[in-house]
Amino acid sequence: MKNNSDFRSRFEMSIPVVLAPMGGGPSTPELAAAVSNAGGLGSLAAAYSSPERIQQDMARVRELTKRSFAVNLFSPSRLPQPGSTDGVAEFLRPYHERLGLKAPELPQKPVEDFDEQIEMIAKAAPPIVSFTFGLLPPQVTERLKAQGIYLMGTATTVEEARQLEQAGVDAVVAQGSEAGAHRGTFAVEAEDALIGTVALAPQVADAVHVPVIASGGIMDGRGIVAALALGANAVQMGTAFLLCKEAGTSAAYREALRTAREDQTTLTRAFSGKMARGLRNEYIARWNASGLTNLPYPWQNAFTQPMRRAAAQAKQSGLLSLWAGQGVRMIRECSAAELMKTLREEIKQAQDRTAQQLM
Repeated sequence: MKNNSDFRSRFEMSIPVVLAPMGGGPSTPELAAAVSNAGGLGSLAAAYSSPERIQQDMARVRELTKRSFAVNLFSPSRLPQPGSTDGVAEFLRPYHERLGLKAPELPQKPVEDFDEQIEMIAKAAPPIVSFTFGLLPPQVTERLKAQGIYLMGTATTVEEARQLEQAGVDAVVAQGSEAGAHRGTFAVEAEDALIGTVALAPQVADAVHVPVIASGGIMDGRGIVAALALGANAVQMGTAFLLCKEAGTSAAYREALRTAREDQTTLTRAFSGKMARGLRNEYIARWNASGLTNLPYPWQNAFTQPMRRAAAQAKQSGLLSLWAGQGVRMIRECSAAELMKTLREEIKQAQDRTAQQLM
């Protein structure tokens, strides 16, 4: 039987909470450092960042904390052909006009260069590298592990978790279907991997020998205690931190989250081409009604990026990718340190309550 304290003791975590790496704005060095300083494990989303930005952000995290933190990337994959872009361009045109943007245009470079990102990360040598959307290339895994870097990969099925373990990861993030933002599915179709956290976490814990971090719908101490009882070594939480003052969540995004309900989230490919969970809004509704087929990831993501950035500036939440998990109604607005303190208290309360109920 695995020792649930191994993962936490290795990184001197006094609370079993890993900050989810929330790309596209919410992830900041300040938020990552605050979670680490409070006894958890902060994460820095770097998949959308240039090597120079990664270097700057990692240096900033190290200015703010002496504790461990993770840097997150997307696993590289073959760049698919975008196909005809006319339909998507025509759909986006009125939104570009509304926001004062030039006509939609597919960029030449839809993603940052993964090899260049890895070169920078290997040079800076963070304690942990986490990743999603698949496996790392074997040579990258070998290089990072040779440097003593701890690797965490995302799985949405038991088979994916087994593949990650066989590929050499040190821990698996079991992402339940309740989780906000992009699905980490890579071994099957995303529609076939919508397994809830309560069902997924124990099955993954039974299937692999490395630590398991449960993710999806966990917002408070009750959820943390439940995940540990299911065999997880820690939990990963993202939506819970979106309203923290250190998060880079835009004003329009924050406003939408304050009144969001659990039945307002949906799974969509409308913004990025890859299945993700977020709040329903004008853009998703009109996209669904259009009957259009999205471009494959990362082309759809690159095509809609100018609209999303301009919409954030214009405070038009109807055109934003408002990623959020199904526990969104339980979100709190406070500092990261305050949230971590509250979670610590809630864990103790949940443990006490459970012990009394089992007597």
